[in-house]
Amino acid sequence: MGQPVVHFEVIGKDGWEINGDNPMNYGMVDGKKNPAPDGMSIGGGIAAGPNGYDGHVTFYVAVEDIEEALVKAERLGGTRVMGPEKVMDMVELGQFKDPEGHVIGVVKPLDM
Repeated sequence: MGQPVVHFEVIGKDGWEINGDNPMNYGMVDGKKNPAPDGMSIGGGIAAGPNGYDGHVTFYVAVEDIEEALVKAERLGGTRVMGPEKVMDMVELGQFKDPEGHVIGVVKPLDM
C-alpha cells in the first residue's frame, strides 16, 4: 500500500479570498471541520506565490524520510524542486516534479 495523501495546496497569482492571517499568509482549510460525507476529508492550504511565479496545484504524501523520498523520486525520473526544508518548526517537506512535470509534495510532521 502506498503512503497516504495528507494535504493539498493551491498556489496562484491572485483571485483567492481566504483568511491567511498567519506568519506565512497561508490560508488553511481544515478537513476535520469540513468533512466529506464519508469522513475522509484532508486539509489543505491556499496562498499567493512569489512575484513572477505562475503557481501550482499539488498534494502532499506523508513519508518518514524526506531526503530518502526525494532521492527515490529522482532515481525514478523525477526532478527535485525543493527540500528537505523545515517550516515553522511544524513540518519538514520537499517537492519534486514527476517525469511529466506535475509537482508532488512529501511531508513529515516533526513529531513523527
